Amino acid sequence: MNNTLYQDALSLLRQLISIQSYSREEAGTAEAIAQFLQARGVETHRQENNVWAFSQHYNPTLPTVLLNSHHDTVKPHPSWTFDPFTPMVQDGKLHGLGSNDAGGCLVSLIATFLHFYDRQDLKYNVVLAATAEEEISGKNGIELIYPQLGAVEFAIVGEPTQMHLAVAEKGLMVLDCVAHGQGGHAAREEGINAIYEALPDMEWFRTYRFPRESSFLGPVKMSVTVIQAGSQHNVVPDHCKFTVDVRLTDAYPPEEVLRIIRAHVKSEVTPRSTRLRPSSIDRNYPIVQSGIRLGRNLYGSPTTSDQALLNIPSVKIGPGDSARSHTADEFIYLSELEEGIALYIQLLTPVITA
Repeated sequence: MNNTLYQDALSLLRQLISIQSYSREEAGTAEAIAQFLQARGVETHRQENNVWAFSQHYNPTLPTVLLNSHHDTVKPHPSWTFDPFTPMVQDGKLHGLGSNDAGGCLVSLIATFLHFYDRQDLKYNVVLAATAEEEISGKNGIELIYPQLGAVEFAIVGEPTQMHLAVAEKGLMVLDCVAHGQGGHAAREEGINAIYEALPDMEWFRTYRFPRESSFLGPVKMSVTVIQAGSQHNVVPDHCKFTVDVRLTDAYPPEEVLRIIRAHVKSEVTPRSTRLRPSSIDRNYPIVQSGIRLGRNLYGSPTTSDQALLNIPSVKIGPGDSARSHTADEFIYLSELEEGIALYIQLLTPVITA
């Protein structure tokens, strides 16, 4: 790996940390990324706060690999002990908001894109997409620009995984449920208590086990997380609303999970969205085999990312550690950044070069 790639990536990461880029407020970092690429002779494209670029010798007859990570952040945890927007190197760590999630991944993928940018011996086009709104699964992120990226065959999604390969990822479906009853006075034998009507359904969500399980992700997991009912102590409530968090696996499409749920509960069930779908990739896929040869572990990720919005084979991999994401005094090791660039290049080289 050219050391200039690492030094430039580190410099860009420090710049990104210094610019506030909460979800839907990423204009500053989008501009910084575009300027960084343009200064290196790369033509960039932008829509909303998403920036993307194609390799120099783009050929529409070739398949395309997508390198994607995000530049939005969550708001800093209240217990930060220093300014989250001031990048600080200490004991081999770069501290700052978004350093680990997912700034280190993003700048490493940018360095990887630049490594392959002007190569003429590629069997694939390479497209880089630095996207917005990942932390809120917003519709103005990767989902907005994906149709403009061409026919993408597979993707690398940059998230902190200690450079191991997440070859499956859970999806998310949030359900709004309503159990209906009949109002009445609590002191008299009248009405139908909607809370009691909801209890069997909530118990079903707690105990039901879907027959099929994912080899990497295990069972579909359902949790009742919010409940709202009643207005005063002496009135039998006529409806009970509750929310269910459903973590999906590649064993079932969301639509089938929803059909099974509706067949088993009396409550009215309305999904907020089925956009955040589970994903998986065959372990024999070339990019996975390349990772195995490099000694990378394969695992299933319980957290969602932009993988959920890509209906193509993809792996989630990047420098940093998911356990540090959204924590106070967030950091990434400088050595992780350097290793991330080198491993991304090694991962892709046997797959996309002639």
